[in-house]
Amino acid sequence: MMQLDFESIKKFLPHRFPFIMLDRVVELEPGKRAVGIKNISGNDILFLGHFPERAIMPGVAIIEAMAQTAIILFATAHDEEKEGKKPLYYLGSVKARFLHPVVPGDQLKITVKNIRLLPQGAFVKAEAMVNEEKMSEADLVFSLQHD
Repeated sequence: MMQLDFESIKKFLPHRFPFIMLDRVVELEPGKRAVGIKNISGNDILFLGHFPERAIMPGVAIIEAMAQTAIILFATAHDEEKEGKKPLYYLGSVKARFLHPVVPGDQLKITVKNIRLLPQGAFVKAEAMVNEEKMSEADLVFSLQHD
């Protein structure tokens, strides 16, 4: 079972500060399943506006953490560098439920499972947990293009 540290994650994701939503990948079965970790800090820039009086991680940031975990799952299962061109990922469809707020001090554990992996995209199921409590779940569809 593979693991990725923050510097290794940056090799697969097109994102950079302040938009990398993964700190570590603790379990990785390329093309099958990935488990990512996001440590939630009150110093995260997104808490400047959401919300200044009570910090709550925005749902869209949780979905982004799920999508980035899905990119890792996809990227490690395929040779993405085609003729030196970088892949571009597009989130095409999201069906999500938010069950509990995620706040500073939480460690978000994101599990993404492959439902259907295609040459130019994927359909995955994702869930985000804090300790043993499910905070969110989502079905994500994304596509891949090369620039």
